[in-house]
Amino acid sequence: MSKQAAPNIIGRVRGPRGMSGPAEKAKDRKGTLLRIWRYMENQKGALIASVIFVIISTLLGLAGPYLIGIIIDHYIIPKDIGGTLRFLTLLAIVYTATALFTWLQSFTMVKVSLYTIRQLRQEVYDKFHTLSLRFFDKHSHGDLMSRVTNDIDSLNSALSQSVIQILSTILMASGVTIAMFSLNWILALTALFTIPVMIFTTKKIIKYSSSYFIKRQRDLGQLNGFVEESISGNEVVTLFGKEEKMNQKFSEINEKLRYSAMNADMVSGFVGPTNNFINNLGLGLLIGIGAVMAVEGMTTVGVIAAFVTYSRQFFRPINQLSSLFNMFQSAIAGAERVFEVMDETPDIVDKNNAISIHSLKGDVDFSHVDFSYNNGKLILKNIDFQVKAGEKVALVGPTGSGKTTIINLLMRFYDVTSGEIIIDGRNMTDYKISDLRKKIGIVLQDTFLFSGTVMENIRYGRLEATDEEVIEAAKMASAHHFIKHLPNGYQTSITSGGSNLSQGQRQLLAIARAILADTDLLILDEATSSIDTRTEMEIQRGLNHLMEGRTSFVIAHRLKTIENADQILVIQNGEIIEKGTHQELLKNKGFYYSMYESQFNLRERQRNHCFLD
Repeated sequence: MSKQAAPNIIGRVRGPRGMSGPAEKAKDRKGTLLRIWRYMENQKGALIASVIFVIISTLLGLAGPYLIGIIIDHYIIPKDIGGTLRFLTLLAIVYTATALFTWLQSFTMVKVSLYTIRQLRQEVYDKFHTLSLRFFDKHSHGDLMSRVTNDIDSLNSALSQSVIQILSTILMASGVTIAMFSLNWILALTALFTIPVMIFTTKKIIKYSSSYFIKRQRDLGQLNGFVEESISGNEVVTLFGKEEKMNQKFSEINEKLRYSAMNADMVSGFVGPTNNFINNLGLGLLIGIGAVMAVEGMTTVGVIAAFVTYSRQFFRPINQLSSLFNMFQSAIAGAERVFEVMDETPDIVDKNNAISIHSLKGDVDFSHVDFSYNNGKLILKNIDFQVKAGEKVALVGPTGSGKTTIINLLMRFYDVTSGEIIIDGRNMTDYKISDLRKKIGIVLQDTFLFSGTVMENIRYGRLEATDEEVIEAAKMASAHHFIKHLPNGYQTSITSGGSNLSQGQRQLLAIARAILADTDLLILDEATSSIDTRTEMEIQRGLNHLMEGRTSFVIAHRLKTIENADQILVIQNGEIIEKGTHQELLKNKGFYYSMYESQFNLRERQRNHCFLD
């Protein structure tokens, strides 16, 4: 499925608030492992090389104890110094080669892991761009960030360490078993006696601890979400003096994470010590039985020494695996959270026969449109109006009346519950979403700027624009004057979100970006809300020029700015209660008349107050 292209928006579209997060789902550990393996299959060459390195290092590792047994029985006990030195040199070469191939297998597996994680991270990021606002309304930004960073990093650590360790353990255990039985079957059975006990206890502990790791990852995502929200809203927190309240809430979430993490680590922490205890018991049993057999002439000291070394080689990687289970459990839990995003089905998608468009004339028809966010209470009810190409339409009404929701539907961030939206004679769902959004420019009340220069942020409206075109757009938006006085002019760096600029300056840059985009339809959602009256008068001329010949939708609380609109739609409680021109609505002396008179009287009082002062 192709990505839904982002529109020429200059801020964040507002959506419904207070929606709950996703319900917990049953976890499929085997399915998750299979999906991870499918990503790793793309690195078959490196995987094969890593396996070869593991086999070589395993064979060399098996040769070491065998050589130790030969040295003891044939050279040390007979006191052959020359032979001892020769075999010790050979033993040193073997262990050096073992270390080299062990490093090569680890290095190769790290490369496999990084390529796999890069692909997975890219697919998750691409997936975000196919999901509608409805998905982001249900998840905090911090939780989504945690899935792309913490959860994927946990998987990266597990892939680079755990996978190769599992393979190495299997090969080493198999090779050691064969070597031990070839030397002495009685001692071999003694050494392997503890394996069923170790497997049983490990399996029980892992099964019990897995739920705690899932809970820990979920709590970590919640903590990240709260931190992200706290940092973004720091000014509001300070303004209302809620620092203590926020600290208390953070402490509660932090304690919740500490508790779940402690449970996960505490339960899984039993694996290593338990296996070490079982391993030491088995080693003591092996030495005891070997000593008796040596006294009876049933084996040699060199064979017992080889068995002791083989026994440690057998159980050391198993114990290492035990210590990696914490990481492995976290990785699986994190991968499941990542795949939850991957499995999300976009609810706003192109039809199979969607039409490509290169330009829009601009005729818009809302035909008996109803809309609800969660198939519950209707937010919009029977919205019905027609706009001819090139007309300027104003949407006014109280906060929460549904004005921005109408814009969201026009941008097709959501689909209507019933009715239809017709653009240029066709249902808007007939068009390709990416093409449609590229033809609609929008300036939002909540302006968002990216990290980069002023020039780069304005050019975001049309990436191929020249510097001269960017500067001209800034002049039309009345932004050129303040940009010239910035430390580096158009090359001044902007922090993420534009926090080093005033709200009014950010909005001027957003307007310049929309002017540069040169789209067929234009939406202004409180575009001048953060600009002083004098500046507003200046940019209004630029906006009027921008709206010439374009169908324009304007949301405004300052009714003075939309007096020249071709039609004004008065929205209240999700319904159009009045419709007409400015003069027609004043003559009717209805809701619009009351709103206009209230603002006019307020301005008069403010003007008189300033005069008296």
